[in-house]
Amino acid sequence: MLKWLWKNDRPQEEWVALVEEGGQLDWVRVLRPSGQRPQVRGLGSVALGAESDAAWARLSTAQRLKRANCTTLLPESDYRLVLTEAPAVPSEEAKQALRWRLKDAVDFPIESAAVDVVDLPPEAARQASVFAVAAAESVIARHMRRCHQARIGLEAIDIAELALRNVAALFEEPNRGVACLLAGQQGSLLVITFKGALCLTRRFDATAASLSATPAEFQTSPIERLVLEMQRTLDNFDRQHSLVPVSRLLVVSDAGEAGLVAALKENLYLPVEALDLARVVDFTTPPEEQDPARRVGVTLAVGAALRGAA
Repeated sequence: MLKWLWKNDRPQEEWVALVEEGGQLDWVRVLRPSGQRPQVRGLGSVALGAESDAAWARLSTAQRLKRANCTTLLPESDYRLVLTEAPAVPSEEAKQALRWRLKDAVDFPIESAAVDVVDLPPEAARQASVFAVAAAESVIARHMRRCHQARIGLEAIDIAELALRNVAALFEEPNRGVACLLAGQQGSLLVITFKGALCLTRRFDATAASLSATPAEFQTSPIERLVLEMQRTLDNFDRQHSLVPVSRLLVVSDAGEAGLVAALKENLYLPVEALDLARVVDFTTPPEEQDPARRVGVTLAVGAALRGAA
């Protein structure tokens, strides 16, 4: 997403990702040597408080981020992600062609907006399709300005859907897709990947806290509503994309996965399991020593830092 904001001569194997989630700033430093498993060489979380810019600056100083390859994620409200037919133009003209197609889908000037294109694998669409991503120029400028003031070596800006795609792709089996559901403090996000590419993305209102709460008597619980929406989404995907067999559903939540995994296992045809990053990523800090309430932020940050895998 919004690929490279500017070029530099730094090594591209190591990335630092910074992700705001639920009043905290989660950060992860990931090294991905060619042909090896990703290595998480540092991670942590900083409370933002009222002076969030100051928290970013303190983290930059502590982690020496001025000359690091850094990336961050846009909040959901700061961009638009649209699935659309691929424009019948040369690849170098695709962004411009999509810019005008997005004009009625956004509430900011599309002429100056940052626009990027994410291709779908041919198996995932009946006709050539792409995800088009757009963010207002003022939004991008705000994020760049904050990082510049904090002396952070910002190299790229990304979105949660692509960060989660990067994580899910690590769990793929040959010629099989994988689904990944993330339940955070602001809501839930589902992605399906195949051959490392994003095939489907959907957001739900259900938060980690609501999914772990005890419902009032005679009230349909948030977890039941989410299970129903997941059934519909996966059934519809299976009908429309028979060439993308999904092997399993991975689940990660800030409130713990046990109850959600159990409910999904009982009602879905797919195998369901908690997402365990330690199966695909090497940690210098043992996973059991990490804060369980920051699992969503850390997962997204690891995914954002994995952009260096491309």
